[in-house]
Amino acid sequence: MHRRRFLQLSLAAGLAASLPGCGRGDPLRVGIHPWIGYEPLYLAEEFGWLPDTVQLVKGTAARDSMSGLLSGQLDAAALTLDEARRVCSAGVDLRLVAVTNVSVGADMLLVRPDITAIEQLKGRAVGVELNGVSGVMLLHLLERAGLTTGDISVVDIPVDQHLEAWNNGLIDASVCYQPVAARLEQAGAVSLFDSRELPDTIFDVLAVTHRAEGRQPGPIKDLVAGHFAGYRYLVRNLHDAVYRIATRQGMAPELIRQALATVMLPDLAANQRYLAKSGTIETTAIRLAGLLEREGLMDKHPEHERIASQQFLPRRAE
Repeated sequence: MHRRRFLQLSLAAGLAASLPGCGRGDPLRVGIHPWIGYEPLYLAEEFGWLPDTVQLVKGTAARDSMSGLLSGQLDAAALTLDEARRVCSAGVDLRLVAVTNVSVGADMLLVRPDITAIEQLKGRAVGVELNGVSGVMLLHLLERAGLTTGDISVVDIPVDQHLEAWNNGLIDASVCYQPVAARLEQAGAVSLFDSRELPDTIFDVLAVTHRAEGRQPGPIKDLVAGHFAGYRYLVRNLHDAVYRIATRQGMAPELIRQALATVMLPDLAANQRYLAKSGTIETTAIRLAGLLEREGLMDKHPEHERIASQQFLPRRAE
């Protein structure tokens, strides 16, 4: 299970294979799937703050959006930074036009109680979904400890299988996220590391294709404006927003509050800093690409002058 399926809607969604090619009069087709950091866009749609120039194409996981970008059925998508880099590596050039959220505890390492330091993972079996964001988390924490994947026994399985693997004694550690983490803790796992110790490292972004950037700049601005409209509502009307999200997700409001506490939702000023030339997003993307290439998880992709752009951000906060 990919992390971006954590707060799923029980919808039969997917991408329609018959979607036409992008034209100047067509809406901007934006892939999105349930994740707490994307809730501003769901709220914007609910309140009618997304004009007809923007169409949210709802999938169940990031793979739906990634395949839609690769097939040309989508013009944009909400993805993690590493997912965007993988799409670029597969041949679809993307521009990152907004940062929707930053992980500040949403991603974590849980271990057997006898493991008290990351260095002690050497020779131990670690459950991880290498092609998901948990794979990126693993690479970062190993790098911090001076280890590589060759120093551990990598058990590459979907995160929703980690509890079973733990109970069967197949793994000694899990790189995961909620709600799997809570279930592992109930089974005796101990949190050793989380994304709070990797500030400004794990990002979710709005990514648009270079083709859409040239042909649909207005709808892209509408998309980003819609995100910030939803963001403002979430911040200013948190109680109501939590209950709206909980109703849509079919989850308890308290779980929604807990999920929101594990991500930081950047405001306009933070987005301007993140997306600046040679700013955090560009430097992190370059470093991330190096990690993925070195581990054979992504083909080398030539860098463009800019991967991030501030030009679609609103001029001022409302």
